Amino acid sequence: MSQTWIDRFQGLRLLPGDVRDDLIKGSKVVSLPAGTQVFAPGQSADNLLLLLEGTVRVQQKSDTGREVFLYRVHAGESCVLTTACMLAFEEYSADGIAETDVTAVAIPRKTFDDLAAKSPVFREFVFTAYSRRITDLFTLIDDIVFQRMDVRLASRLLELAGTQDVVHATHAMLGSELGTAREVISRTLAEFHRRGWVEQSRGEVHLTARDGLERLVRSAGGAF
Repeated sequence: MSQTWIDRFQGLRLLPGDVRDDLIKGSKVVSLPAGTQVFAPGQSADNLLLLLEGTVRVQQKSDTGREVFLYRVHAGESCVLTTACMLAFEEYSADGIAETDVTAVAIPRKTFDDLAAKSPVFREFVFTAYSRRITDLFTLIDDIVFQRMDVRLASRLLELAGTQDVVHATHAMLGSELGTAREVISRTLAEFHRRGWVEQSRGEVHLTARDGLERLVRSAGGAF
């Protein structure tokens, strides 16, 4: 894997041979079980992680103790918060949790700094990923401030379900995903149930009429 993982990241495929060698020699592949805390507030960012498999959930806790979902890092992506902390020599201000078993490439600060200084291709990879995720975060802020909660919940259920018809999440977890209270999620899901769009069981939401959820999202200008 250590000889081929670079080709999993489109922005790194154009690295010259000598830079590829330096990147492979200066990094290592690590595996983390689901539930591992990848980073926490107050910790220093010592490695840039490039995900090969799995997902990492990044969330922040408010002063009142409410957890607010920020974004997920998927296979083939890097973490924008880690990048920002490494560039600015800042400590983490949020939590990163492995939602699944994770395999990632850890690029230590020295290797990161050396390659960022000498390789235009590596710099472009870092800043392209960074700018893309910043755009996603502004979209999140826009959604929280301006988007109706029923539309946001419908969209998130469809996203989390993927090609399946079930979302494994409690009302509290969905509230954390959307930055709202569990009670708000419960009321909205009850309305979805009344419309025949979902069925609920302990820790699960079953999508029984995806087309209804998709119509709701489309009516507000969403992607579905």
